[in-house]
Amino acid sequence: MADNVLSLHGISKLFAGFRALDGVDMSISRGTVHAILGENGAGKTTLMNVLFGLYQPEEGEIRLNGKPVRISSPRQAMTMGIGMIHQHFMLVDSLTVAENVALGLPGQGLSLDLDRIAARLAELSHEYGFDIDPHEVVWKLPIGMRQRVEILKVLFRDAEVVIFDEPTSVLAPNEIASFLDGLRRLRAAGRTVLFITHKLDEVEAVADDVTIMQHGKVSARMKVAQTDARDMARKMVGREVVHDRMDKGDIAPGAPILQVSDLVVEDARGIEAVKGVTLSVRAGEVLGVAGVDGNGQAELANAIVGLLAPKSGSVLVDDADVTSASVHVRRQRHRVSYVPEDRHHTGLVLDFSIAQNAMLRDFTAAPFSRGGVVQTRTVREKATDWVRRYDVRMRGIDQKVRFLSGGNQQKLIFAREVESDPRVLIVMQPTKGLDVGAIEAVQRTVIAERAAGKAVLYISTELEHILTVADRIAVMCAGEITGVLTPDEVTTERIGALMGGLHEGAEA
Repeated sequence: MADNVLSLHGISKLFAGFRALDGVDMSISRGTVHAILGENGAGKTTLMNVLFGLYQPEEGEIRLNGKPVRISSPRQAMTMGIGMIHQHFMLVDSLTVAENVALGLPGQGLSLDLDRIAARLAELSHEYGFDIDPHEVVWKLPIGMRQRVEILKVLFRDAEVVIFDEPTSVLAPNEIASFLDGLRRLRAAGRTVLFITHKLDEVEAVADDVTIMQHGKVSARMKVAQTDARDMARKMVGREVVHDRMDKGDIAPGAPILQVSDLVVEDARGIEAVKGVTLSVRAGEVLGVAGVDGNGQAELANAIVGLLAPKSGSVLVDDADVTSASVHVRRQRHRVSYVPEDRHHTGLVLDFSIAQNAMLRDFTAAPFSRGGVVQTRTVREKATDWVRRYDVRMRGIDQKVRFLSGGNQQKLIFAREVESDPRVLIVMQPTKGLDVGAIEAVQRTVIAERAAGKAVLYISTELEHILTVADRIAVMCAGEITGVLTPDEVTTERIGALMGGLHEGAEA
């Protein structure tokens, strides 16, 4: 039986009196893949940050290879053989792969031997099947490759334990299988993998053991071979979770509400990211947009809501031309709501409270403002109601949003945007970082908006989630719509071909 490379005993972590971790006991067997499951706010990321030295526990003991240790910083964690790949990558886009790996290496000073570093990276890349050029500039790499650079940074420092926080949340479907193969290679090389995930199929595919957390405590631990996805989901959220596609109900869509014609949008580098896209979304319809991440979906959404000015083409809402309208006008006058992919930079002000973030969208309008004066009581009442109905796990509505888990931040944004009673609801990667219970809640909300006659544009790289809610699916590749399907027409081969650039049609 494998020995324990890591063990935690009574680990507790407090934030302003709130117990994010409460007496956690956990053992990690050497040379295994160990998954950490739990609802949003269960304490998973906090626990991993304790292991990596980003947080110091108030109580408890960590043992590494059987010996008590105090991990006071990430640098110390790395010297002990513990590495972490964060959900948000920590790379300098303008530097090469080798230069990024060299950053922070101890004792290098001005005498960096980049050729030696590049040679070692080439060896590691070949050993783990990563196929990365050490001399490539990072900004030119797709997201999946950037994640591999992060892994190479850890392997270069010879980490014995590798921690991943939601590793596949940034990957396209065709990149996930390759990533899971990488985990198997790490295990085969004798390394130990800890990974936080909400995706039960990934746990079944690659993990040896799984620990489930609830409310800062360990609620279950089991061998993956002795359980299944339904059992893990039930233990994670405390109830049965719908795994089959939801019944959307038969609704006859009405007239088009959102109409996009021949839209061309450039990215920050001046390169065309959206190339002549035409689509429409009718009242009572969900149009899904599928595709590998980075194929113009973000630029399309940002142009529709007014965050990016299109190079050409038009955007109409209820037949009104809003192509040149500001974000404020689209939100207030035309009732366009947006759940952005990047909740930290676009969706929230992290140092504002939950209540303040709840009113961000409409803080100058009723009921949040009257005569230019913010109605504090109304703001607090609305925020309290929304966090209850959308199950935002928090200490109180005065808590800063930065201290919410990623999933709870997303639920707060979703509540704010949906509760504004939009005509058009645009959601970009809405289930990213959410647990299975929260995903189900998001999908039910989208279906309810559809039933209420709203036009919903649902953009995601999670094809299964799109199939659950969408009436039609537009596939994007290289900034173009390559085909439009109904859920019944989708096959793995057909959707894969469209995502790869095979054209079946140009309008949605």
